[in-house]
Amino acid sequence: MKSAAIALSLGAVVNGLAIRNDGCQFHITAGGDIVGCVGEISSGQVRAGNGVQSSTFTFKDGKITDDQGRGCWWTPPTGVLQCDEGQTPDGGFAIGCDGTVSWNGQTTFYECATGEQGQWNVYNKKDQGENCGEVTLKSDGCHGDCKPNPPPSNTCPTDLSGAYEFPHLIIPVDKSKPDTAPGTSYFGVVNKDVSSIFDFDIPGGDSGKKCSLVFLFPKQEDLETSSFTFSGDGKLDFSKLKEAATEGTTYNNQPAKEADLGQVTVSPGNSYNIATFDCPAGQRVSYEISAAGDTDFKYFQDYNPSPIGLYITKC
Repeated sequence: MKSAAIALSLGAVVNGLAIRNDGCQFHITAGGDIVGCVGEISSGQVRAGNGVQSSTFTFKDGKITDDQGRGCWWTPPTGVLQCDEGQTPDGGFAIGCDGTVSWNGQTTFYECATGEQGQWNVYNKKDQGENCGEVTLKSDGCHGDCKPNPPPSNTCPTDLSGAYEFPHLIIPVDKSKPDTAPGTSYFGVVNKDVSSIFDFDIPGGDSGKKCSLVFLFPKQEDLETSSFTFSGDGKLDFSKLKEAATEGTTYNNQPAKEADLGQVTVSPGNSYNIATFDCPAGQRVSYEISAAGDTDFKYFQDYNPSPIGLYITKC
């Protein structure tokens, strides 16, 4: 599996989609040969990989624009995804109740290496570059009407059946190397020395909604594209931080804790609602998981069946 830090945000036309008058905002993650979040470079080209920051896109009337109002389209002749000023955006996008994005019925897309700084372009055609792989795109903010069983009134779902947010930065800070900035990771790591910080970007369109911080921990045999190692008593401590982490965050300079959300004893085959709160719309927020006992835990954060890791669900 190729790993690229991918944070794409696309919108989609959906039957039964609940949207605001000015559109539905969300992010998208990629799964398949290349896994993670997707964003844009300054020119508006949608890319994955090193140095690409997460973007918020908006869907309205079947068309996609980025946060600068640029229209997003599959640029001919190669079909690379690009958002340009003054461009009429392409239509034809759709999104299922599980978050799967399609374009004119197409659900398989392609990432090809750009040859620049470990970055990848997004295409709607295969073999348009070097070292290409197939990917699917999933929305974490806008979904079709799945009509799932309603959760309890005071919490959002402890699964990914509805709208959710995927962490766009995971930083494992190590007290045995207190001044080392490890940079972003695809893994959550928690043990006697290491705790993991997770950054989430909450779209402005989530104002007035409820959010739940949830931890999903399936059994090993239920995982398709992830895995974990786990030992110890399973005690984890969850905290909200006062500020967001960055790729320069270390153990010594990490943001202070704003609130201790409590300890949870986790085990495979279970899902946990850590906290429910008013969605911090338009903000980047950070949470930290630390070992509260002798837990030694490492997992690959992944939304593919069965999802594993820390997420924010919305309702």
